[in-house]
Amino acid sequence: MNENWEQLLFPYQQAAKEWKVKLRGMRKEFQVRGEHSPIEFVTSRIKSIPSIEEKMQRRHITADRLTEDMEDLCGLRIMCPFLDDVSDVVQLLRRRNDVEIVSERDYVNNEKESGYRSYHIVFRYPLQLLDGEREILVEIQVRTLAMNFWATLEHSLNYKHPGEFPEDVHKRLQAASETAFKLDEEMSQIHHELSTAEAQQNQANKGEK
Repeated sequence: MNENWEQLLFPYQQAAKEWKVKLRGMRKEFQVRGEHSPIEFVTSRIKSIPSIEEKMQRRHITADRLTEDMEDLCGLRIMCPFLDDVSDVVQLLRRRNDVEIVSERDYVNNEKESGYRSYHIVFRYPLQLLDGEREILVEIQVRTLAMNFWATLEHSLNYKHPGEFPEDVHKRLQAASETAFKLDEEMSQIHHELSTAEAQQNQANKGEK
């Protein structure tokens, strides 16, 4: 289809590198300020050529519409320690003036039928190239460590065992997703209680001085 994949994908590779630096910089700023960082770590990937070709065929995407109709050529994942951190990261991205958000999909509170949970944001990013500025689409997935654990293993199972899962396996994966989500809720509650108690203790110590 495309005779020069390297030239087509280069801007997306560059955007991924730039955004990893930006997001890691945000995490570092929280740390320098002595505050809890809602960003644990960041990964990126550029969609593989076979995956692009398969999706083009499945979604009936033509070559001239590829960069507009395929929103996940450049993908980043932000892993968060706690459930509340996901919405905090989403708010951080919404406040930035170097992107134009195109769409948001909340699969955290509205999980997919498979049990998949994550928050997806697609935005236009003005990338600076040799021949000037070019706006490209970038997708960021924001999820907790538990959500990422489930999604990574579910993806691995799909890869190793292609085709539809048996109904009982499907239900077990859904149940595992729900268990992971309850773990997220419990750990977030513990984190909130400890943070509140620490803040109250610090306030009390100031009052004694």
